[in-house]
Amino acid sequence: MSNRWLNALRRLWPSRSIPPQGPEGIAILGHRRYVGGRWDEIGQLQFDFLVERGLTPRSVLLYVACGALRLGTRAIPYLEPGHYLAVEKEEGLVRAGLEKELGPHIANEKRPEIVISSEFEFDRLSRRADVAIAQSLFTHLPPDRIRLCLRRLRPAIAAGGRVYATFFESDRPVDNPVDPHDHHCFRYTRAEMIAFGTDTGFTANYLGGWNHPRGQIMVEYRPAAIDTAGHG
Repeated sequence: MSNRWLNALRRLWPSRSIPPQGPEGIAILGHRRYVGGRWDEIGQLQFDFLVERGLTPRSVLLYVACGALRLGTRAIPYLEPGHYLAVEKEEGLVRAGLEKELGPHIANEKRPEIVISSEFEFDRLSRRADVAIAQSLFTHLPPDRIRLCLRRLRPAIAAGGRVYATFFESDRPVDNPVDPHDHHCFRYTRAEMIAFGTDTGFTANYLGGWNHPRGQIMVEYRPAAIDTAGHG
């Protein structure tokens, strides 16, 4: 795993071991460092990317693994009330984002809807999304978890909607870890990322670089048409 992200983690974490996951890791690193730091830079990068691709205040945005609201602090004030949806497994990150970053006034006014779940329970959300983003999520997941995420995400995306997902690209298949980990880096080929989408009811479009400071690449998924036999 000798890449820039792992090296950055080791600078943040003085020992050679990877920081712990979950509440212990959040307590040690803080909510901003736990999600990778570069808070303002990457938050603004995501927001600008989505707006350039058509996000408006009337759009319904779904953030998959929203963390501590690095994008949410920009998107929630911009969107109409109730139009920011999210799923996140770490309740401590969400709590820190709402209390320390967004603030109760904006939270009460804009009413973001956030489900705490480690199993991608998008069916618990009250509405479908026009746009979804999974930034720096598939970089920490093995293939079976990526497919689970996309398979459960498919019904949560409105007709004509799109999903943007980032990944670390490899020119050949990599023997990634078996288990997901918030601080390990998983790498995939372009063909693998395309197949994750086509296997789960999406069409896929490789977008390439989008100025991410650690070199994450972007792919776009759109719900595939359903034929009369009921197959995607």
